[in-house]
Amino acid sequence: MVPTAQVRTLVFDAFGTILDLEGSLSGPLERFLRQKGASLEAGELWARWRYRQRIEQYQDNLLLMGHAGYLEVARRALLYALRQAALPFTGSDVDGLMEAWRELTPFPDVVDGLHKLKARYRLVVLSNGESWFLEHLARNRIQFDFDRVISVEQAGAFKPHPAVYRMAARLLEAEPHEIMMVSANSFDVMGARSCGYRAAWVDRYGLPFEETLFRPDIVVGDFGELAAQLCR
Repeated sequence: MVPTAQVRTLVFDAFGTILDLEGSLSGPLERFLRQKGASLEAGELWARWRYRQRIEQYQDNLLLMGHAGYLEVARRALLYALRQAALPFTGSDVDGLMEAWRELTPFPDVVDGLHKLKARYRLVVLSNGESWFLEHLARNRIQFDFDRVISVEQAGAFKPHPAVYRMAARLLEAEPHEIMMVSANSFDVMGARSCGYRAAWVDRYGLPFEETLFRPDIVVGDFGELAAQLCR
């Protein structure tokens, strides 16, 4: 049997898979850097911010001091990136850059692909974001009616902690092999596969995959390719 034949539910990562983070945040970052007269490019500042955010999330998992939440670790990472770049900033600057997260936009291939997939699968968001934040993004920014939106808050840890994927399977009342994780983040694919999920890697960034036994079942470039493979 094809490994994905028993899949009935697709769970989607939000940040970087559905939502175009760099495309959405580059404008606010460019305006901030112009105001400061900085020579640093917005793309470089974003790369530093995103890299540090991942470290903050991993530390949050490892230190077992309570789940801080997605926006809080993003704020901490921004402070680190600004200080690392020796950029002057105020509390208002930080608040403005963090407010821009409310205006994230989806990649152009996403909504059409979701509509095609919905005819065959239950579609669920499984994301590191806070519940209220994800509900806002799904309703007002993605503008798609998902069957369910699940936050890692309910597991008290960030992906790829195993508790996240086990919690989602329990809430969805599904066996892990009946769920496919769809993510552009290889660590997310690896985490889901290690918990028995099937997985699709949306290779949006042309990056190498993790050096691991837990490989994706399928690799696609965007949601159009995903729908073409899963709905044929």
